[in-house]
Parts: sequence; structure tokens; C-alpha cells
Amino acid sequence: MTQTNEENGAVADPDLARHRNLSTGWRAIVIAVTVIVTGLAANQLFNTNFFMGVTWLDNEYQYALFGLLVPIVFLIFPASAKASRSNVPWYDILFAAITFFLLLFFFINAEKILDSGWEMGAPDYMVILGLILWALVLEGTRRAGGTALFVIVVIISLYPLYAEVMPGPISGLSSSLADTTAYHTLSAESMLGIPMQALANLVIGFLIFGVALTHTGGGKFFIDLAFSLLGHVRGGPAKVAIFSSGLMGSMSGSVITNVITTGVLTIPAMKKTGFKSAYAGGVEACASTGGVLMPPIMGSTAFIMAVFLDVPYITIAVAAIIPSVLYYLALFIQIDAYAARNDMPGLPREQLPKVGETIRKGWHFVAVFVLLIVMLVYLKQEVLAPFYATALLIVINQIFPHTRWTMHDFVEFIISAGKLLAEIAAILVGVGLIVGALSITGMAGTLVNDLIFIAGGNILILLLMGAITSFIMGIGMTVTAAYIFLAIVLAPALIQGGLDPMSVHLFILYWGMVSFITPPVALGAFAAATIAGSSPMRTGFEAMRLGSIIYFVPFFFVLDPAFILNGDIARTSVLFVCAVGGVILVASSLQGYLMGIGNLHRNMLGWPIRLFMLVGGLALATPGGSDLIPYSDLELAIFCLLTAGSAALVAFLINRKMDNEVAVP
Repeated sequence: MTQTNEENGAVADPDLARHRNLSTGWRAIVIAVTVIVTGLAANQLFNTNFFMGVTWLDNEYQYALFGLLVPIVFLIFPASAKASRSNVPWYDILFAAITFFLLLFFFINAEKILDSGWEMGAPDYMVILGLILWALVLEGTRRAGGTALFVIVVIISLYPLYAEVMPGPISGLSSSLADTTAYHTLSAESMLGIPMQALANLVIGFLIFGVALTHTGGGKFFIDLAFSLLGHVRGGPAKVAIFSSGLMGSMSGSVITNVITTGVLTIPAMKKTGFKSAYAGGVEACASTGGVLMPPIMGSTAFIMAVFLDVPYITIAVAAIIPSVLYYLALFIQIDAYAARNDMPGLPREQLPKVGETIRKGWHFVAVFVLLIVMLVYLKQEVLAPFYATALLIVINQIFPHTRWTMHDFVEFIISAGKLLAEIAAILVGVGLIVGALSITGMAGTLVNDLIFIAGGNILILLLMGAITSFIMGIGMTVTAAYIFLAIVLAPALIQGGLDPMSVHLFILYWGMVSFITPPVALGAFAAATIAGSSPMRTGFEAMRLGSIIYFVPFFFVLDPAFILNGDIARTSVLFVCAVGGVILVASSLQGYLMGIGNLHRNMLGWPIRLFMLVGGLALATPGGSDLIPYSDLELAIFCLLTAGSAALVAFLINRKMDNEVAVP
């Protein structure tokens, strides 16, 4: 469970149990690496020309980051749960040293690697060194990303060795061990492929900003602000979870981290006002999952998507606005309905922070976000924006005595940033092996045609196949790994079928996130269940119901890109209004309560009423007029009126009759 710093409200590292408690000497190494990596990133991205007269090639820069960050993983993460968490064993020191010196050698020879085309035919000694590096990267991926990701990366990274003997749809061009090793370690398509490129050129700044925000008390500020604004209303603590977890999730990019960080405050508050344990855990899991999909920052996967689509990151953030609004609207309406049906008040105002006092103490967090958004949206400086925002945040933080860091606080910030950068680097380099294997075998291209053939050219079937595949991949991989794999294998098939590229990539991202709230895995819900003291499976099913709109929203913006602001603004406005109405009906039907109507389940007609309202709401929210949905928006709205409207009228009459019967003695 997360600990909080009483001085500034900073939230401690929720993954502390996975990390070693490093001694002073090892901590000094992590600090030095973090400072050097930040300096290298600033030099490359700001073009400050620290190294006079020297311009680094892209692979030199990436080998440098690779060689500095990945060795740290062997120092931070023990080899197993039983390994020592207080001392770094000799074999981890050896692994870290070999990784560092191997990549130093690759860095020194980076220009020769390009000029000589070694990625397609390297000298024997480079192949041997590459094999050693390959093995070390796999071990680093296992420690940072977990056993499931490790197994998947091993199987797929070795795929070029046996591609030709695989059955039809998954067969490809085989390569020798030497050629595969060279391609993985020396080309710009594998370890140094899209994932590492995104880290080097986009993600580093935002990761550091997220850590700075957490350590300066940003998490506590957003939770206090949410409590001061919403804590007193009906179902207030649950609505606080939506607000605070959404903001924190957008910054951290990690569902589990978000659950542990904000859940320790929101879940007990929900239980205190009458929410059942499983329901409280489900609310937190859904709120945290949605935060990773919410602009302006979103998770690190969004930056990788920007590289795949070759568009500015802000384009993706803008496209995600309406889908994330619909998701949180559905969550808000369900919580309000649940609280109304169960007569659950908010917390007393005297127990809550004051709005004015909260803003007075934390106004600088708002100012930093304003700067970030201005630089992202208006100045189009997405690469540099997080560095300026981080600098401003730290400077303002040091002005006020109640938030000012001590030297110890500053050191902890640097170490936390270094740990996070090392962990993400190890995962992304490992995921890069997946990209390289699919690239060298040509599997990505052939699988596109095979998928289209299997679907019989039917885009709706292809979408359903994509949703199921994305969900399954989301169970075994991190969201980033699942997205990258499907962006290579599945996205081209959907795009070739005539769908909008941005819609397709967001569709994959959303369905990859579904596994966090869907049993039997539901990692986000299980983490929340631990805090709530509830059954993990029951919490998972509550989260699945609360977050149910996430199963439909991806289909909405694939059917009509106007949902993601890619089209006529008038069309977007019509779709948004219809979707809001539909989402309210769907959410209300799931909880059995509709504003203005009341309880929907007061007699034997309750289930038919809720079913008609659910079907009508989905029809209203679904965009019409496409090849897949042959009905117009007007026809769908009329259908909604006949189904949901009739159900609402019947529920109103039933409630009126029953209320009159109660009123008459």
C-alpha cells in the first residue's frame, strides 16, 4: 500500500516492493545515470550542442540511452522473489557491466554499423556480441515487464528462425541465427525500432514530468481538489475517484500505479459512505483505467502511436477527447444512479478540504498544466513541453516553504525518475524485438491479407476479430506491447478495409485496455480489490459493468471518424449529442435508475424496462449512415424513442402509482 509524505503529500513509489533497497553507492550510480540521460535528451531534443562540432546519429543517441538505462534494471529489480532486496549479487553486477560495455562498443561503432550495412550481414564477432546482448535484453524485459511479457517476447523474437515451418496464416521468411541477431541488435527496426525511438524522442520528458508532479504533491492536490468540489454531493467519494484518478492516470500512464496511488484514499472514503467493498474497488479500477486514455497527456503508448501514424502527438490527444468524455460520463451517471437508488449521501462538508484553501496551496499545479497545454496545442512543442513544465513546477515548488524540497527529497525524485526510465527502457527495447521479428520475416504484410480473407472481406467481422485479439493480447502483455504488436499485424488489415487510420489505432488501444477491468484477469480490478478488502472476481465483474461503455465506444469512432474530431464539425456535434443521450440511457439501465424517472426496477417489469432502455440507448449512441450501419441517425433516434422512451414512460407511471399507494394510508 502506498505511503504518503506528510510534508508535501508526495506519493511514494507504488512498485517499491519490486525494487531493491539500494545502498548509497548504487544509488549514486542511478543518480548519475539519470542526470546523464536527462542531459543527453536535452542536448538532442533542444539541439543545445553540448558536444561542440559533433552531431550524433540517431542510432548513437539510442545506443547511449540503451546502454545507460537497461543495465540499471539489473541493479533495481531482483532476479526472483526470493532474491536479496538489500544487496546486489555478483551476477547482477556482471549482467549490468556486460550490458553497459557491449552497448558502449556498439555506440562507438554506430557510424560503421550504418555505413557497412551490418544489419543485413554483420561480422562474426558482432553476431556473438549481439547474441549476448539479445539474451541480456530478454532478461531485462523479464525483470521489468514480468514473466508473461518475457515469454511472448522470447517466442516472437525467435520466430524468424522457424517462420517457414509454421502453418499458412502465420508462416514467413526464415532467417539464420546470425542474420536474425544482426537485425535485432544493429538495425533501426528492432531493439532500436519504433518503441525505442518513441522513448528517445518523445516519452522521456513526459515520464520525468509525471515523477516530478507526484513528488511535489500533485497527486494529493488533485485528490483534495476533487474532495473539496465533489465530496459533499450524492455518492461524492466515488465521484472524487473519477476526477482524481482520471487526472493521475493521465499523468502516470499506468493503471496499476494509479489504482494504488489514489485508491488508498478514495476506496476507504467510498466504503465510509456506504458503498460496498467490491463496488468501491470497481469504481477505482474503472476510473484509473480511463485515466490512461484521457488527454492531455495520456499514457506512453499514445506517443508510440504518434510515431506509428507519423502525426503530432497533440493530434492523438485531441482525437481522444470525445471518447474519454463519453467513458467518464457513463461512469459518473452510473455512480450517481447507484447512490440515488441506495440513498447514499456525500461526506459532511466540515470533513472536507476547503476549495479556496486547496487552490491557494496548489495553484501552481494548475499553472503548470496550463503551460503544458499551451505548448502542446498552440505552440506545437510536444517534444519540449514537458521539460519546460517540469522546470517550472520544480522552481515554483521551491518558492513555498510548505512544499520546498530538501536535498533528500531532490535525491529521491532523481532516483524515482531513473528507476522509471530504466524500467520503461527495458520493456520498450524488449517489445522492439517483436517489431523486428515481424519485420524481417515479412509476416506483417502476409498476415494482413490472411486476416482479410478469413473475415471474408467483412469489416464488421474483422473489427470483432480485432477486438477479441486486442483483449487477449492485453491479458498477456503490457498495453504498450499489445498495441505495438497489433499496430503492425492488425491495423493495416483494418485500414486496408477502408477504415480511418487514427480510428483503427485508437480502437486497438482501447480494446487493449479492456483486459484491466474484465475477468478472468482484470489486473486493475484485482489491485483495487486488495485495497478494498473484497473478492477479486466480484470486484472485476463490478468494474466490467461500470466500465461497460468502453466495450462500445471504440466501435462508435471506427464507424464514424467524426467521433474523434476527424470530419465536419456539424456532424461531430450531432454525433456527440446523440452519444451523450445514449450513454445516459445505457448507464442508467445498468444501474436501474434514471434521473427524472427514478427507480427502474420496482416490480416484475423492471428487467424488460432496463433491457429496452439499454437497447435504445445503444441505438441512439451508434452513428448511422455507414456501410456497416445502414440506418440513418434519424431512424436510430426514432427506434430509441420507441424503445427507451416507451420504457421510461412505463417506469414513470409505475413509480407514480407506487408512490401514490405509499402516500395513501
